[in-house]
Amino acid sequence: MAITDAQFQLVTFQLGEELYGVDIMDVKEIVKVQEVRQIPNAPYYVEGFFHLRNEIIPIISLHKRFHLKKADLDGDDEYLGGFIILKIGKYKIGIVIDRIARVVMVHQEDVQPPPQMITGIGTEYINGVIRQDAGYLILLDIRRLFNPNELQKLTSF
Repeated sequence: MAITDAQFQLVTFQLGEELYGVDIMDVKEIVKVQEVRQIPNAPYYVEGFFHLRNEIIPIISLHKRFHLKKADLDGDDEYLGGFIILKIGKYKIGIVIDRIARVVMVHQEDVQPPPQMITGIGTEYINGVIRQDAGYLILLDIRRLFNPNELQKLTSF
């Protein structure tokens, strides 16, 4: 995600105890939890795939990939989980989220480098953090989360 504008929008979501954001321009859509078919011999963090309007979308668990606990959600929040479908170049990939939050407008000057002691997802996959009242929002760099070779393998099942 190349952040060049003074303002940009993020789709925010919860994974475990943290709030994450991805550039809205990288999000194809957000869908409710669907039945996912497993893929034999797939990497451990691949949940499987599902069909979305005649496309096969691989579903990735960042929980498994980065050893994150699932969020402890109460009754109503359980229905806010699902998949965020990301468009990375010519590939579409889904990531499992615990809870969708909202779309937020962010000012470039509010983005700070990630702290060295961030939990969960490694700093090499993070574009920065934005301080908020209840902690911070972590900006994911989806192009570093999945390298081109990995994307090609994930979308060729």
